[in-house]
Amino acid sequence: MIAFLNLIRWKNLLIIALVQLLIKYALLEPFGINTSLNILGISLLILSTICIAAAGNIINDIYDIETDFINKPHKLIVGKAISEKKAFNLFIVFNILGVSLGFYVSNLVDKSAFFSLFVIISALLYVYATFLKRTLLIGNIIISLLVASSILIVGIFELLPDITPDNKHLQLTFFKIIFDYAFFAFMINLLREIVKDIEDIDGDYKANMNTLPIAIGRIRAKNILFALSFIPTLIISYYVINSLYKHEIAVGYFLLLIIGPLIYISIKIFNAEIKKDYHHISTMLKIVMVFGMLSLLLYKYILL
Repeated sequence: MIAFLNLIRWKNLLIIALVQLLIKYALLEPFGINTSLNILGISLLILSTICIAAAGNIINDIYDIETDFINKPHKLIVGKAISEKKAFNLFIVFNILGVSLGFYVSNLVDKSAFFSLFVIISALLYVYATFLKRTLLIGNIIISLLVASSILIVGIFELLPDITPDNKHLQLTFFKIIFDYAFFAFMINLLREIVKDIEDIDGDYKANMNTLPIAIGRIRAKNILFALSFIPTLIISYYVINSLYKHEIAVGYFLLLIIGPLIYISIKIFNAEIKKDYHHISTMLKIVMVFGMLSLLLYKYILL
């Protein structure tokens, strides 16, 4: 059971579920926004999302056996704790379940065309694992977009079907907030993907992958990562200065739990030398991502 939970990355799936619940119940519901999904609907959307994400994690591990054997042999699951055949069967089951639930939820909001989103996301996760992750930066960008889509999809299903001429401005205002969080997730995850590529350069090189550090060297990749790490810091700082300056608790939250750690991460990137350093940076980026999403709890105090 532990091997199975680790295979599907249960902690990451819980974070996805938590963020989607926060969008509905911490951002949309307190303001009486017109939403399309009831409790059953949002539950099925969450289940669909985490099933497809679990399938993506499984197929990724299947195609990462060679690199994981070198980069993290102590964490190897497929081929060790779980057979490759069983893992592939689980991938099929989770995909079918996730896409099927997506079809049901799409029809629940009378937007059958939305079903294509689940098919596209599922297909991209497979193509990423089998091909795109071996290409220079494209794989990093695609997987970061897919992470962002797990946030944006709540806005698509909750807000867009209920837009009317009377509420259009309000619906789109809250959709933009959700989009901003999706963009934040994209930026942080893109940094983390590059960090992991630098951390795993040895195994990736032997597997003939063309990641950024392999293409231009570890030092140049680190310098690019260092420069990129300032982008989310500057954007969030601008947001705090221009939009949150009247709300002391929100300003304190963003300074202590998001901006401060991002500055710390930039410093750690500049000084990083060994594999352990990059693993620490990756963990810190994940923590920043979580605290960024938890800031959704502040909106009922900021906007009311």
